[in-house]
Amino acid sequence: MARIPPELLSASDRKRLRGLRVMKAIALGALIALAIVFLIAFSLQDRVPALAYVRAAAEGGMVGALADWFAVTALFRRPLGLPIPHTAIIPQRKDEIGRTLGEFVETNFLSAEVVRTKLASTPIAARLGEWLRTPAHADRVATEGAAMAAGVLRALSDDDVQQLIADLAREHLVVPEWGPPLGGWLERLVASGAHHQAVDLAADNVETWLAANRQSFAGVVSRRLPSWVPRVVTGLIDEAAYHEAVKFVQAVQADPDHPARRAIDGYLERLADNLQHDPAMIGRFEDAKSSVFDSPRVRELAAEAWETAKSGLVRALDDPTSPLRVRLTEAIAQIGERLVTDDALRGRVDEWVTDAAGFLVDRYRHDIASIITDTVERWDAAETTQKIELMVGRDLQYIRLNGTIVGSLAGLGIFTLAHLLFGR
Repeated sequence: MARIPPELLSASDRKRLRGLRVMKAIALGALIALAIVFLIAFSLQDRVPALAYVRAAAEGGMVGALADWFAVTALFRRPLGLPIPHTAIIPQRKDEIGRTLGEFVETNFLSAEVVRTKLASTPIAARLGEWLRTPAHADRVATEGAAMAAGVLRALSDDDVQQLIADLAREHLVVPEWGPPLGGWLERLVASGAHHQAVDLAADNVETWLAANRQSFAGVVSRRLPSWVPRVVTGLIDEAAYHEAVKFVQAVQADPDHPARRAIDGYLERLADNLQHDPAMIGRFEDAKSSVFDSPRVRELAAEAWETAKSGLVRALDDPTSPLRVRLTEAIAQIGERLVTDDALRGRVDEWVTDAAGFLVDRYRHDIASIITDTVERWDAAETTQKIELMVGRDLQYIRLNGTIVGSLAGLGIFTLAHLLFGR
């Protein structure tokens, strides 16, 4: 395990390293200064008794400085490289610290109650609405969303999508039987008489066509007559056929109970019944359906439809001026406006966000906390120790200084009290 060389540290870490070195030098300087004061006072206290108090203060300060130096150093490494128990705590217990930190976060932060309390006091929907209804923000969201959607579309494999569409079509359209459900629907349609409007529409269209295409009846019947029949007779026959057709259609239109209508009703009733109960009819219908869906041309049309839809969507998503992008931006801004002005909607959104966050925390709190544990376990012990020392080491040097000062005062106080009590 190796520490990171200073030149490979980030700029902020190099700055922290400089601060740490300065504080270490100050703490060490205070210890050296007290040692010098101690030596001078110890050597001269017989001649100058008052220096005994100075010696006691310097002596206590050195003890405090050394004790705190040992304590601070023991966090990160073995003092003087000696294998003293319960030293080098961070590198030796890195994984345990990670597990403890993960458990602490899971217990005290990843709690549904904590999350709900925090979210309940935060106007999430209102803040989101204020942000979204700003045109620049709505356009930004639309732009980012369009870029993501276009990226997803480009990343999709056309072959995979076409195969997926084919599989879904086969599962939901080809495999299920159409005959019985279609027969049941047709039976209900005939029973309700809803098809009568379709018959009326068909009769009206036939009448319109007959009126606009009278010449189409020329020769319809006469061309099938012997050649010796006079032309005048054939013309009269064709004319009579035309008028009979017109009268038939008009009769169907005028008479709701016309035999032709009853024939259509009977045919539809039989067809509905056969589609539901006649195995031969059901089989023919299913064969026809399968042949249509299995047709290469149908597959080509499906592939062309996907490619056209995909390319059209990608172009629309990439173009900021496209109607799709414009409407998307407007819709986002409208959502923001509603979140600000609609109290009921805002309340529902806040409640939904709170419930969703509580559910996610309850369900995945351990998985989220395990990120901390797993990450710390992957860290190199030496690098981890170095990074932690850079983060908090400078503040820990103040402990050494405080220990020096407190030790000096303690040493002076103890010596003074002892001198007062025992007179020495």
